[in-house]
Amino acid sequence: MEPSALHQPLILASTSPYRRELLQKLRLPFEVGAPQVDEAPLPQELPAQTATRLAQLKALALADRYPSHLIIGSDQVVNFKGQALGKPGSHDKALAQLLSFRGQCVTFHTALCVWDASRRQAHEALADTQVYFRHWSDAELDAYLRLEQPYDCAGSAKSEGLGVALIERMQGDDPNALMGLPLMALVSILRELHYPFFGLPGN
Repeated sequence: MEPSALHQPLILASTSPYRRELLQKLRLPFEVGAPQVDEAPLPQELPAQTATRLAQLKALALADRYPSHLIIGSDQVVNFKGQALGKPGSHDKALAQLLSFRGQCVTFHTALCVWDASRRQAHEALADTQVYFRHWSDAELDAYLRLEQPYDCAGSAKSEGLGVALIERMQGDDPNALMGLPLMALVSILRELHYPFFGLPGN
């Protein structure tokens, strides 16, 4: 049996407040580190490959700083008709995304990498969510964006907020993945590493 991860602290390699809130659901102690990563996709790289690579890079970016930690890296890339889309960053770009999504199915690739720094081992997972968008009018989509301003969200909609009104249905194993961090996959990895849950010692 592997040694217990009881004394390996967790680091979330992200500056995202959404991922921080999601990880807090597990009620595990963790710190936050800011990875410095170029998130631009590589030429000929598929959207799922981009998400996986960036999750790895984020976790590894903190490896030297935290040599005895479990470092959690995650990234999400939107796949719309084979094209990778990231955070819109502005109202006009967000509106263009949502207008193109109307009545369409959009895939959200959410990648996870847990880097066990003490053993120098990576544990990875990829959670896909298919999101079917409703057909709202131009004015309605513009009004939504002005109310919620999801300009730092891949896909230009916050499913945990008012953005759920834009979604007709979705298919995926973990609703948390759509919000930015696949918690079910994370729990599976941490259990494999014998990390303690519910305030009990690791097994």
